[in-house]
Parts: sequence; structure tokens; C-alpha cells
Amino acid sequence: MSEGIYEKLREIRHYLHQHPEISENEFETTAFIKKHLKDLGIEPLAYPLKTGVIAEIGSGQPIIALRADIDALPIIEKTGLAYASKNGAMHACGHDFHQTSLLGAAQILKEREAEIKGTVRFIFQPAEENFQGAYQVIEAGGIEGVSAIIGYHNNPHLKPGQIGLRSGAIMAGVEQFEVTVAGISAHAARPDLGVDTVLAITTMIHNLQQIVARTVSPFDSAVLSVTHIDVGTTWNVLPAKGFFEGTIRTFDPKIRLTVIDKFTKIVETTAEQFGAQVSIQWGNSPKVTYNDATLTPLIFENSKTFAQVIETLPSTGGEDFAAYQEKIPGVFAFVGSNGADNAPDWHHDDFIVKDDALPTAVNYFVENAFKLLEYYRS
Repeated sequence: MSEGIYEKLREIRHYLHQHPEISENEFETTAFIKKHLKDLGIEPLAYPLKTGVIAEIGSGQPIIALRADIDALPIIEKTGLAYASKNGAMHACGHDFHQTSLLGAAQILKEREAEIKGTVRFIFQPAEENFQGAYQVIEAGGIEGVSAIIGYHNNPHLKPGQIGLRSGAIMAGVEQFEVTVAGISAHAARPDLGVDTVLAITTMIHNLQQIVARTVSPFDSAVLSVTHIDVGTTWNVLPAKGFFEGTIRTFDPKIRLTVIDKFTKIVETTAEQFGAQVSIQWGNSPKVTYNDATLTPLIFENSKTFAQVIETLPSTGGEDFAAYQEKIPGVFAFVGSNGADNAPDWHHDDFIVKDDALPTAVNYFVENAFKLLEYYRS
């Protein structure tokens, strides 16, 4: 990547960082991407998406998709950067970096279009933070005909110039749950005349902590966290209703089903114990981000030509890139973006991505697009 391209990408990222837009509202971001692609001579395609952009260069089969997410978070930025957010949202997960690197890859691939034997599809995906964007792209037909897809997430604990990869699970499957419990209201002085919703909820939460500790093998892993409880409004009344919500994270489909089954049984039997009514609502959240066993070693070795590649540990964070991998072979990587010992993690209000990580991210898209095109032609 030339110095001129690098400097231009720095400017683009800083602009996008200053003007973040949250999930489902990336209208100005979408317009910016479309204009930039048109300036490169790449015409966006007419897919039925409210926000986000899909474009292509080359022609025919195979089709290799490159994906970057574009949305931000409703967080007030506290980095103190000269290009800090101006509008009350924040790219606290680095999606400004992701989309900038894909724009850089689009420019380089367009310049080398004569070398492309097949098609490269660029997916600038909306709404990753609420886990809906990948499903929107799939529903719109955005991966039809695609042989394979690659993507990445920046990783502040890796240095610029490093890439983390592994076959199999690289990010966790995410379950979002909300449990509503209905009892019978009563005066706190006569709990025997009601059904104690507070006691039912707190007992459920206590019992749920047994799942990971006593039903998941110590050689496997799972996380179950209750993060929000809402029950009661005053000191002397047993409330009639309450709820709690939280998340489950797993790396193995079988463990996922086991934990969900145990969760459901514990909640329902505890409610029965107290005579309460209960309902469980599960969110539409991604399954395990699971890297293809054949393509990942290929990407691992090819990426060594431009980066230091390490076999990374999986992250308990979730990614809707998993939705693509349910449909087509896919590889998801971590690209080093900071590397300082005290680097803030994703979703922090002082999260910082270093600009000098851009060349590795761009090369990840460009070089592996060519590698996969070659692989699927052979």
C-alpha cells in the first residue's frame, strides 16, 4: 500500500470516527461509502437494504465476499482525540477502522482488476452491534452465488502488524435472554396471601449459577451472566411482576443446547416451586463464529506474507458474521489495532485504534481475496 493511499485512508477513518451512526441509522455513512466507491469507479449494487452498501468488481465465478461492519455505539467518547466523535455516538468497537480498510482494499483491487479472475464482492454491513445486519444482508440476497466470505475484527490486545487466527470457534455464540415472572401481589406483612415474585426471581438467579459450575465440563467453557433485574417499586409491597435478563456465551453447539435446556428447566421448575408464572424470551443473536476447517489454514499461511500471524484464543464476544458462516464457508480473523499493555477493550469510552494498523487490515482483504479466487478456480 502506497504512502499516498495510507494518508488518504487515515483521513477517511478520522472523518468516519468523527461522524458515527448507531445501528439501523447509518444513513450518512452509507452515502459516504457509496460516493467514495463511485469516485473509485465502483458502482454500488441495488440490493434492498435500508443502510449499508454492496458492490462488486470483476465478473463471473468464483465470487469471494469481503465484509466490514459500519455501525457505531450509543457511547459518549472520552478519548480526547483531535478527531473524536462530534455527535454523541462513538466508534467504540472500531467499525470506522473496518470500513476504511475495506474502502482501501476496494481501491487497490480496482486498480488490479485486470488480475481478478472471478468476482470480488464488497459488503459494508449495517447493524452488527444489534446482531441484525448480517441477517438483513442475507435476506436481501447479498451472499447469493458467493463461494466464500472473509472478515475480521480489530483486536486492541494485538499489535499493528499482527493477525490472530484459528480454525473452529473464534468468537462465542451469544444467547440473549429475558425472563418474566408473575406472582401475586400482597402486603409485605402478609406474604402468605401472595406469591413472592422477588423470592422466585432471586432463587432462579441463584440456581442458574449451578449450570456452568456443575453441568459444563471443566475442559469446555461457557458463561452465564444475569445483568439486569427489575422487580418491585416500594418497600412494603410484594410485587406482582418482575423480570431479569442477561446473556449466555458458548463455543460448542452441543454445549449451547445443553445450557439452554438446563436454563429452561431451572427457570420453569423454580417458578412451579413458588406457584409463579414464567415466560422466557430469547433474542435473535448470533451463534458461534466458526472458521472453516479447510479455508482457515489457507488464510493463515497466506497472511504470513504480509503480517505476523499467531494462533489466537477465542473471544467470548459475539459477532453476527456467524450468520454468513451458517450459509457459506467463511474465515474471521483478529487484526491487531493497538497492542499497548493498558489498551482499553471494545465498547469502552476511551477505546483507541492506531492508524498504523491500517496496512495490515487492507492487505488481509486484498491478498486473501486473490488467494481464495485462486483456490476456487483450481
